[in-house]
Amino acid sequence: MNEKHDKTEAAGDPPVLTTADLAKLEERFDPEMRFRSLGRSLTILSATIMFLLSCYHFYTAGYGIPRATTHRGIHMAVTIFLVFLSFSAFSDRPVRAGILAPFGLPLADWVLAIAGAVAALYVPWIYDQLAFRVGNPLPIDIVMGTILIVVLLEATRRSMGWPLPVIAILFMAYAYFGRSMPGILVHPGASWSNIVNHLYLTSQGIYGTALGVIATYVFHFVLFGVMATKIGLGQLFIDLASALAGRYAGGPAKVAVLSSAMLGSISGSSIANTVTTGALTIPAMIRIGYPRHFAAAVEAAASTGGQITPPVMGAVAFLMIEYLGLPLTTILTAALVPAFMHFFGVLVQVHLEARRLGLRGLSRDELPNAWRVFKSGWLSTVPLILLIVVLLSGRTPFAAAFWAITSCIAVLLVQKLIAMGVVRGLRAAAEDLWEGFVLGAKQSLAITAAAALVGVVIGVVTLTGVGFKIAYMVTGVAADWATSVSGWLSVLPFEVMGVGALTLLFTLLLTAVVCILMGCGIPTTANYIIMVAVAAPILGLLGVQPLVAHFFVFYYGVLADITPPVAMAAYAAAGIAGGNAFKAGNTAFRLGMGKVLVPFVFAFSPSLLLVTDGFTWGAFFLAAGGAALGIWALASAVSNWLFAPLHLIERVVLVLAALLLVAPDLMATALGIALMIPIILRQMMGVWPVRRVAR
Repeated sequence: MNEKHDKTEAAGDPPVLTTADLAKLEERFDPEMRFRSLGRSLTILSATIMFLLSCYHFYTAGYGIPRATTHRGIHMAVTIFLVFLSFSAFSDRPVRAGILAPFGLPLADWVLAIAGAVAALYVPWIYDQLAFRVGNPLPIDIVMGTILIVVLLEATRRSMGWPLPVIAILFMAYAYFGRSMPGILVHPGASWSNIVNHLYLTSQGIYGTALGVIATYVFHFVLFGVMATKIGLGQLFIDLASALAGRYAGGPAKVAVLSSAMLGSISGSSIANTVTTGALTIPAMIRIGYPRHFAAAVEAAASTGGQITPPVMGAVAFLMIEYLGLPLTTILTAALVPAFMHFFGVLVQVHLEARRLGLRGLSRDELPNAWRVFKSGWLSTVPLILLIVVLLSGRTPFAAAFWAITSCIAVLLVQKLIAMGVVRGLRAAAEDLWEGFVLGAKQSLAITAAAALVGVVIGVVTLTGVGFKIAYMVTGVAADWATSVSGWLSVLPFEVMGVGALTLLFTLLLTAVVCILMGCGIPTTANYIIMVAVAAPILGLLGVQPLVAHFFVFYYGVLADITPPVAMAAYAAAGIAGGNAFKAGNTAFRLGMGKVLVPFVFAFSPSLLLVTDGFTWGAFFLAAGGAALGIWALASAVSNWLFAPLHLIERVVLVLAALLLVAPDLMATALGIALMIPIILRQMMGVWPVRRVAR
């Protein structure tokens, strides 16, 4: 790292951002939050519909969900209507009310909103006749299906940008022009009528699992996250993290890691997590001497970890329930160790960087008291505790969400009554409840539109069988590479990896690259759904357990949030820090290397996930211990610090040791440890004096 540049970048006070500035920053880097400005009438209308949508989901979570197609249709219809009210087509410039813009909304938006809602409700309306219509659709079915597909493309483009609509269009083109496709990709092709029939009238398309999970699980947990924030749970997490970790070297950076881990456990958005905690932690990191880009990278890397942290996991945990048919407790248990490894990797690098730069922790006067923080805010932890207890009891996730949201409302009421008295307290609680329910629905709009459009992609995959064709192509390429590399390695006196293991390694590398590239353009949840349909079969052909395959594609999809050139979480953090955005993205990727390495570890040693077939404690401790040591070794190499500065040859040896340590093999782990020991001893014995890099 360039020391002169670090000094310059760290100099000066960090920029002071208001709440409005932070909101604009979040909108800039998160398309899902770019809501248009509405006039008073439309604001009241949209807020009322959003509040009622939240009430509907809150009620159905506690008292029973209607028939699946009806429930999904209602949710999608209301969401589509709200998307066209909430997101503008191209710019957010105010529109003057008139004949072409009733109530200040363009007439085209009214047409799209109403047409989309009607088309979404059409399938539930004719549900009893579907058995006779699937495979033999009426002209009105094709018209309605076409309308819904077109409207979904536009709704997703407005709320999330172009990438996902373009992917959906390409998949539909593939289904239609199948006879013209090259090589193994050729297929008989399908008429537009057949495509619409499959995507619109069956449960394999728009009304499929993706939309079902959003309407049945995800909406409730988004609402819970909003309500938990309303009662102060997020602020409690930040204050507790400050009290626990702030005093140690580089304290604010460690606070950022811990607070982001805790807040991320109830938040489904990397960017929202970055902005919420980063507003406090990034300026503090800069003040004690961290370079601006590094401070931004720490917050971004930690915040993306929230999406892999139980119990919410950015909504993907609930998709896994449907796809894998496993209990939620199994999914959450499997996520524990990999999530720990990610945060461990970030913490280690933060600590080493603080030691390298000689940075202090926060003083006692700068820190809150942990006991006082918990004593004043313990009531806000009740909903989260209740959520976990109900989940672990075996009840359905939406039942757990119902009781958690109910307890949030109760806690909110108690807090307001104690602080303001009966009359003012009731009024304030009602206002916060209204705002929370409106915001919860608002934050679910984009992901619902995306999930419905992802159903188009999944429908084409099931209609054409392209997923298995891609799987065959990828495994074929990986096998060829493995054969070539195996020939090169045969000159060694011992076997490093067989052809089978090399084939799996190259397949994982190719899958990881595709997941990251897909994640650069679409949100984590949508990326996961598509990659499960396309990439999971690839790993399945090589004998990878389904749970392992799902976690692998999920982790690499999340990694896209801190992978340049489209590292949105890192860019948002750089906006707070006033630092170089691209350097922040590169550094955040480096800090997230635990998330890079660990999926390969559990792919070769599934015992790391605790609940896979063939689990043994011996395999678990070998994989977990090796992964932790490997992350430490690699962190030291890239940070140029272990207990003191490292020589170039030592850094190279540590990289080699890290690669051996993360390989879940006893001989490789022993060899990795053997390579590390001389470097550790040399540094601990102080053969060369410890020097500090000038700040």
